[in-house]
Amino acid sequence: MSGADGRSAPARRAGGLTLGGRVPEGERLTKSPFDAKFLAAQRQVLLDERATYTRQAESLEAEAESLTADREPGDVQFDEESGEGSSIAVERERDLALSAQARAAIEEIDAALGRLDDGVYGICAVSGQAIPKERLEAIPWATERVEYKVGGFGRR
Repeated sequence: MSGADGRSAPARRAGGLTLGGRVPEGERLTKSPFDAKFLAAQRQVLLDERATYTRQAESLEAEAESLTADREPGDVQFDEESGEGSSIAVERERDLALSAQARAAIEEIDAALGRLDDGVYGICAVSGQAIPKERLEAIPWATERVEYKVGGFGRR
């Protein structure tokens, strides 16, 4: 049965959400559509992921530094037969790149924790619609629904 606003009673109770977490065209959610239990679980997952990425970043940075710390400038051979100098440099650059990726993930996680604090976690930054729970469970720091993600469906 529809109300004066044209929405069914279940849609009105869901705060305007319809199937699939979509809101009527032109309307944007202003607060998280998820219950406190789900949000608390997501906060814990985000904190755990943040700790993991922090450990990885620190470990990779320490490894990169150790590759050069124990070497004297004359210890590395750069002749055609050795290749030692280039392999150390490549390994160090790889470790630093992986550390930077971990630090970027930490920034995304911190932003998601901020959205939780602000009460807007799980709202697509592009459409204003709810990001499906399954996506948030897979990628807790997601900011967009799959169809709006660059390279996602319909963007080829």
